[in-house]
Amino acid sequence: MNMIYKMCIMISTIIIGDQVTKAIVQQKFYLGETVPVIEGFFHFTYVRNPGAAFGMFGYAHDWIRIPLFFGVPVIACVWLVYLIWTTRNTHKMQCLAYSLILSGAIGNLIDRFSMNYVVDFLDFFWKTHHFPAFNIADSAITIAAIILIYETLFAHKKKDSVTRTV
Repeated sequence: MNMIYKMCIMISTIIIGDQVTKAIVQQKFYLGETVPVIEGFFHFTYVRNPGAAFGMFGYAHDWIRIPLFFGVPVIACVWLVYLIWTTRNTHKMQCLAYSLILSGAIGNLIDRFSMNYVVDFLDFFWKTHHFPAFNIADSAITIAAIILIYETLFAHKKKDSVTRTV
């Protein structure tokens, strides 16, 4: 099975999983409702995020919000498709990371275009330290960032050591 086919299956699965879980949260929870999963650590909490990560620019003027939350992500998605295509045979981990970012971006764009906010519900905290709620799309983007950081920091070291031994 070629890499593009695998990435398309993964992207579709993440987008569908993201949208289904968000729909369930919207149907079963009222806004702001929180249900403990692991008391004192992890809850399902229905949050509407009109902004970017951590709610940044959520209530900015439309002249900022529209290009920032609609235009830039659409352009980024086109760029990500190009990156996926060009890395599919030579840099499989980068291709995977770009595919994860694309799936997360599309999942959140669906929310933005249909509701003008993103549904978040995964809510982690420890005592007084609270991480902002997020969703499956955000998780895919975070995993991709970890992969890209790892590749940047450690993949070139592997290549350097192989080159030196040859």
